[in-house]
Amino acid sequence: MSAQGTLFGPTSRYFGLATTSLQTRDGQTVIYLTRRFLPQGDQFALLQVHRVIQGDRLDNIAAQFLGDPEAFWRLCDANNAMRPNELTETIGRELRITLPQGIPQS
Repeated sequence: MSAQGTLFGPTSRYFGLATTSLQTRDGQTVIYLTRRFLPQGDQFALLQVHRVIQGDRLDNIAAQFLGDPEAFWRLCDANNAMRPNELTETIGRELRITLPQGIPQS
């Protein structure tokens, strides 16, 4: 079974991840996603930098710069953040706005 099918759409951070299964002692099969490793943010092509201001929300930043509020996870990846909220906790923090992973800047 593959997560690339109907489980996650092409804009999801989980799109393309494989699934695997585990047989429990009582005979149930549990299907789960394989691990997703966070990419290094410096591997993304930088487009611009956004300085966090009071009241900034990650979904609004993603909508403004990426055109999709649900793409906030791309900002997390580009800025090496495990916790999305940490990106807007500090006023004045510079956030890297980048191209998607694997797309070089031309």
